[in-house]
Parts: sequence; structure tokens; C-alpha cells
Amino acid sequence: MKKTAGQPLSPVESVFDEVALLRFGAVTRNTHRIHYDTAFAQTEGLDGPVVMAQLHGCLLHRAAAGFAGPAGRVVQLAWQNRAPAYPGDRLRVTGSVREVDPVTGQVTLDLEEHRIGPGILCCRGHAVVVLG
Repeated sequence: MKKTAGQPLSPVESVFDEVALLRFGAVTRNTHRIHYDTAFAQTEGLDGPVVMAQLHGCLLHRAAAGFAGPAGRVVQLAWQNRAPAYPGDRLRVTGSVREVDPVTGQVTLDLEEHRIGPGILCCRGHAVVVLG
């Protein structure tokens, strides 16, 4: 299927609980207390433990990789966190094709992740993919 500017990506959704945050922190060696200690997170002005920045990036990557297809690959990913997400929040990544390079075939995607319900923008970024 030919990819064109403005084409939407299929949304990617996920919910992380406290155990998932603890496990992700363990494998990434992220031991910052704001990710597992409610009282400490509150002293930092947060409502409670927060989803790691890198975990937001993983969701954006999942959306980009899904768009690229099984034989495709993500060659670049960048994002900026805008608001926290908490255990139990349903997160949704959406996006669209920004441009298709006719020479290289690379596709640039604009991506956003929102907390479903309040509609809060958690992060915004872009990815470059090579289609399979």
C-alpha cells in the first residue's frame, strides 16, 4: 500500500500498573523513587509514581514499528515528555505520516501520546521508518 502524507497510524494503547513500572525500572536500571514511591513522588509535586520517560518512548516505538510492518524498521525516534502518566492510566499513541521521501523511501511520522479520559498530552515526537 502506498503511504501518503496525512495518512493516520493505527492507534496503540497500553496500561501500566505498579508492577510493570517496577519491572521496567529493573531492566533499565532506573531506580528513581518517583517511579515506585508514592510519598516521595508527592514530595516532588506529582500525584503519585509516574511512568518512566523511556516507557513512553517504547509506546511511540511500538506505534512506528507497527506502521513499518514486520519487515520494516524504525531508524529514528525522538520525543519530548509534556505531562506525567500514572499507573492505571490508559495511554494511546496516535500519529500520521508527515512526509514520504521518494528517493530513500523513508517515511517520517508525527506521533502523540495522550492519557485517555482527561485527554492530556503526555508526549509528542516523531519517527523515521523504512517500510518492509
